[in-house]
Amino acid sequence: QLQASGGGLVQAGGSLRLSCAASGRAFSSYTMGWFRQAPGKEREFVAAITWTNGSTKVADSVKGRFTISRDNAKNTVYLQMNSLKPEDTAVYYCAATTSAYYYTSRSRYDYWGQGTQVTVSS
Repeated sequence: QLQASGGGLVQAGGSLRLSCAASGRAFSSYTMGWFRQAPGKEREFVAAITWTNGSTKVADSVKGRFTISRDNAKNTVYLQMNSLKPEDTAVYYCAATTSAYYYTSRSRYDYWGQGTQVTVSS
């Protein structure tokens, strides 16, 4: 089970840190990802981090602004979001896959959290 939190309302240029807490002892064996979905749009990949060596991949649209990290001791994955823009407004979802690779396709992820709303005002 995945529980996302940390969303909220922030002004453009501000920062937020999202957290995704996972239940179960196998967390350290899951590649974790963040996706987002804006109103009327498809759910899109944001970032992922593998369980094997902590390799990360970040979407071009957020590269240099967003950072994904994980703390296996806390069963938690984080998404640090800096220099937020109005176009970052969306519901953010965390997801997990047993794959060792950081897929960008949502169909590759087996488990999903409930989402947390991020709203960036201009």
